[in-house]
Amino acid sequence: MTVLVLHHRGSLAGTPYHEWLADHPGDVLLIASREHLALVSEQLPPEGGAYLRTAAVDDYETGGHLEAQALDWAREHPVTHVIACQERDLERAAELREVLGLPGQRMDTVLPYRDKAVMKRLAEAAGLAVAPYTEARCATDLLAFAERHGFPLVLKPKDSAGSVGLHILDSREELDAYLADGFDLYGPNLPNLLAEAFVPGKMCHVDGLVVDGRTVFAWPSQYQYALASYRTDTGGRLDLTLDVDDPLTGRLLEFTERTLAALGGPESFAFHLEVFHTPDDELVLCEIACRTGGAAIRDIVRLMFGVDPSEAWVRAQLGLPLPEWLGAEKRTPERMVGQLVLMKRPGRVVRVPDGPPDFPWVEKFQVFVEPGQTMATAAFSSDFLLTALVSGADRAECESRLRILEGWFLGELELAPAAEPREA
Repeated sequence: MTVLVLHHRGSLAGTPYHEWLADHPGDVLLIASREHLALVSEQLPPEGGAYLRTAAVDDYETGGHLEAQALDWAREHPVTHVIACQERDLERAAELREVLGLPGQRMDTVLPYRDKAVMKRLAEAAGLAVAPYTEARCATDLLAFAERHGFPLVLKPKDSAGSVGLHILDSREELDAYLADGFDLYGPNLPNLLAEAFVPGKMCHVDGLVVDGRTVFAWPSQYQYALASYRTDTGGRLDLTLDVDDPLTGRLLEFTERTLAALGGPESFAFHLEVFHTPDDELVLCEIACRTGGAAIRDIVRLMFGVDPSEAWVRAQLGLPLPEWLGAEKRTPERMVGQLVLMKRPGRVVRVPDGPPDFPWVEKFQVFVEPGQTMATAAFSSDFLLTALVSGADRAECESRLRILEGWFLGELELAPAAEPREA
């Protein structure tokens, strides 16, 4: 029994598959992206230790080297399972399972979570509210949609993840500029482009785990900022779990179950659902992914429920033992959690705190820059300066603690203007 792990991006130290599978009665093979290992300054683990075989491949996302390596190893080893935790690996893992005749998620249950047009059609058919949308195949489609629904206009690839490729256009002038700036029918976002009407209100998200077709835990949180504002918002971006007695909590959990029922899925999977809560008190589906949420979601769930959702998801796919309580009724969180994110902003880093403050309620604290480094404006939604987690008895206490932590960090941070580039 050999497990093949596909690792697209992120830290291997932070996703210790070999530890999660320590009681698996077989070998573990690992294929990772050379580019993304370099981005997190990590080396490929040696062969013959925790992993029987390891390989780092170039052009991981599009080159076909991953599939070639996987099939080569499958000829040499009795591969029984393919594991993939990152969103852009889900389809590739499903296709490899189909080719090799292995159990696990197949393309029919990946597609509703990856193709946002399919997702919205299934949700609408189940009576769930979604934003007006169209699949844009040419510039005329965008112009016609904007004429019908006005601005802001939201554009994103149908299979995007992590806000990559997201554009929010506030006017016809911005749309004209977007169309004039290399808009290409055969470019990376077409004919894979989705246009949506902008939905006002706050964004909520629900994170949970399905095991053997049953939701074993799920809990909602609410962003206190606009997701697409990472380039312009340098203030504290807060994400707070909702209290047990918040009226919105039950509504979001029910909305989640209806969404999962509409889209289906494999036997076991983690999920991250995003829902708009409009000023009219309506819940509108944004999107849902059949994988663990990004950023600090794993840590937030671990603090609330005492289990790593990705680890539990991986173990469930292999039929390995899970905590006993996951077989009982769904439980409420052990504590509430809040997250603080500060995005990178232009400047040369002179000083940053060398560690977290001495507050007992700080659960995680990570600074992503060091003195001497020059920052530019955040280029994507995970271009962080700081992320931190706090715990508390309720949402209000978590928010208060996050504001205290934000003030402390900004008081310790020292930036200087970035050096002007010299003329050639």
